[in-house]
Amino acid sequence: MARRPKRSHNGGPPLDEYKGPPWGKGDPYIFLAWQAAHAKAWKAPSREVMLLRMDRAERLGLTYEEYTLEILERGRHLREEDTERISAIKAARKRRRVRHLD
Repeated sequence: MARRPKRSHNGGPPLDEYKGPPWGKGDPYIFLAWQAAHAKAWKAPSREVMLLRMDRAERLGLTYEEYTLEILERGRHLREEDTERISAIKAARKRRRVRHLD
């Protein structure tokens, strides 16, 4: 009988050094679904889409990566009216920089 995953487990593949099949001890279908979803999410967009995102990110004062990650995580494009979310992203950027120096 398979063990139930912990409450905080996201169902993804194992991260430890495992010497078995790439999907671990779980269901291969889940592994393949995660692999396909990851490839689809991080597939390079067309040149036009990339330029559009770069332009919007620059106007908002964000990096291309921050703007794209917001689209992937939240499923929405930021606008000038989203000042609270933009300031939260910039504050997280400063925290990452400080943490990196430690």
